[in-house]
Amino acid sequence: MSIFLREHYGNARLTALQIVKDPTLFLAFGFGSGLAKKMPGTMGTLAAIPLYLALLQTNEWIYLSVTLISVCIGIWICGQAAKKLEVHDFGGIVWDEVAGFLITMTGVTYSWQSLLAGFVLFRLFDIVKPWPIKWLDKHVHGGFGIMLDDVVAGVFAGLIMHFWFDFPAN
Repeated sequence: MSIFLREHYGNARLTALQIVKDPTLFLAFGFGSGLAKKMPGTMGTLAAIPLYLALLQTNEWIYLSVTLISVCIGIWICGQAAKKLEVHDFGGIVWDEVAGFLITMTGVTYSWQSLLAGFVLFRLFDIVKPWPIKWLDKHVHGGFGIMLDDVVAGVFAGLIMHFWFDFPAN
């Protein structure tokens, strides 16, 4: 028994190997980061950082396109993963964290400070779930529901990031 991985995942009792071998589950589990026994959402957000850094090397249209595609396809990915796991919004499904972090960092001027602040703010909104995030999390279901609360958390965190990093104080 591993201290890092669970023995089985979801009501379907899938193994880590089954998840990694299934392309949909591999993506839903944030390239495997959601397999973590503790703090899978945080691990999923950490897994988004290399993707974010790679996207910084492109132009804003590619960044925006990849972010939008990650949200749209994430609805399907998360919905399929929930069905395969036989659990709605299983903790290991972290594609929503990947997309939410990309939303948080959209258009924010890069620095290690902004990266750290974006990570902390997104995790804070995702964990605390202030209104309307908590309401959405409880009342909207399926793949859309799994994605929506993290999209809104990303928007809230991103707004704070823009005020904090992109509007200089006088």
